Amino acid sequence: MPDAAVIIGASGGIGGALAEAIAASGRYSMVHGISRTSCAPHEVIRFHTADITDEASIERIAGSIGSAGPVSLVVVASGLLHDTDIHPEKALKMIDPAAMARLFAVNAIGPAVIAKHFIPLLPRQGRSIFAVLSARVGSIEDNRLGGWYAYRASKAALNQVIRTLAIELKRTRPEAIALSLHPGTVTTRLSKPFRSNEAHAGLFAPEDAAANLLNVLENATSEQSGALLAWDGARIPY
Repeated sequence: MPDAAVIIGASGGIGGALAEAIAASGRYSMVHGISRTSCAPHEVIRFHTADITDEASIERIAGSIGSAGPVSLVVVASGLLHDTDIHPEKALKMIDPAAMARLFAVNAIGPAVIAKHFIPLLPRQGRSIFAVLSARVGSIEDNRLGGWYAYRASKAALNQVIRTLAIELKRTRPEAIALSLHPGTVTTRLSKPFRSNEAHAGLFAPEDAAANLLNVLENATSEQSGALLAWDGARIPY
C-alpha cells in the first residue's frame, strides 16, 4: 500500500489546492491536511487542527498520523507576509522587532519544528520528500530591490534550514529529498496587496500553482536535495 501525504497549511490558497491535487492523484493511501482552523469534512482528505507555532500541537498530530503508517510526502504550505499589524518594510526605519519575530516564528521556526517531528515518519529506505514553500525574495544573491527585511530574512533562514536538513538526511534517509519551493506569484490573500499586474508571467491561480509544484516534486532528484527551486523547476540561488 502506498504511503500517506501530509500538507501543512491546508486551509490556505496554495495549501488547499495542493491537498486537493494530491488527493486527486490517487498516489497516496491517505492525504492529511493540517491547519490552524477547522476545515469542512472531505471524502479523501483527513483534516487535523494544529498551530505551526505551537510545538505541542505539532508533536501531537505527528504522533497521530505516524501511528497510522509511514508518510512519504510532507509539504509545508503555511507562511506569513502581512497581517493587521505586520507590513513589509520599505526602509530600515520601519523594522518592528515584534513583527520580525512573528515572521521568523511562522516562516522559519515553525517549518523547522515540523521537520523535527515529521522527518521521523519518513521511511529510512525509498524515495520521500519534505518540501516547504519559500520565496524568490528569500534569495540573498537575487536581492536587487531591497526592502521587505523581515520577510526576506525569514525565508532566507528557511532555505538554510532546508539545506542543513538535506545534509542530515543523506546520512539517515539517503533517498529522501528536502526542497524549498518558490510557487511564483499566486492569486491568494497573501499576495493580493502586492499584485499590480494581473497578467504577468509567473502569476498563477492556486490550482495552477499546485499543478506546477506537484510536477516539480514528481521530477525532483536526490541531487537537488537542499535546493531552492522555482515553480518551473529552475534552481534559484541562495
